[in-house]
Amino acid sequence: MAHRLQIRLLTWDVKDTLLRLRHPVGQEYATKARAHGLQVEPASLGRAFREAYRAQSLSFPNYGLSRGLTSRQWWLDVVLQTFYLAGARDARAVAPIAEQLYDDFCKPCTWQVLAGAEATLRGCRKRGLRLAVVSNFDQRLEDILMGLGLREHFDFVLTSEATGWPKPDPRIFQEALRLAQVEPAVAAHIGDSYPCDYKGARAVGMHSFLVAGPEPLDPAVKDSVSQEFLLPSLSHLLPALDHLEASGPELGI
Repeated sequence: MAHRLQIRLLTWDVKDTLLRLRHPVGQEYATKARAHGLQVEPASLGRAFREAYRAQSLSFPNYGLSRGLTSRQWWLDVVLQTFYLAGARDARAVAPIAEQLYDDFCKPCTWQVLAGAEATLRGCRKRGLRLAVVSNFDQRLEDILMGLGLREHFDFVLTSEATGWPKPDPRIFQEALRLAQVEPAVAAHIGDSYPCDYKGARAVGMHSFLVAGPEPLDPAVKDSVSQEFLLPSLSHLLPALDHLEASGPELGI
């Protein structure tokens, strides 16, 4: 006996897929610095953050867990290095700012839910789909999702800190499949990163959808992703699932 493909599990990236920062990083850092009597330009902090984050990620992947760091210390080091590169080189003055920023970034007021996210999650639940998070985030994610009223939509939340496997490592996707007790062929992942989300999920046999967002896609990425798996916004997901299930292969049972 055979039946048409029916997706049973959707796994979700979070940052820039469901949520984004309410204000740019440089602005957040500059605001907190001013409250502590330190004046640093937001644009300088934004550039410095990108450099510090990239260097820290290369030197200590996945929050430095394999090197004995905690995610909190990893982030405090990023903040200290960001201010250093932006010209604020008094570590003792910056340390309390770093502590406050770490705590503030798990508060709902620092984040905003992207347009269409809640309606799409509700629509998926209404269809009987199981939903889970697969995110390269740290231990603060559960609190952020709870505070924004999104945690209730998900059966479970997997972070790279908790599992020890950052996307696109296949093991984090395989763990989601194991917990949900589904095969890759009836699961799909949604995210905004081509290498981590789109390619990572497909490498284990899942379907995946790339959230394109408002910015133009890199031409090479656009050429590599079939149009039916590109989502200009989250409101396009449910129709895309309908198309996938209608055109998908028959599955033998």
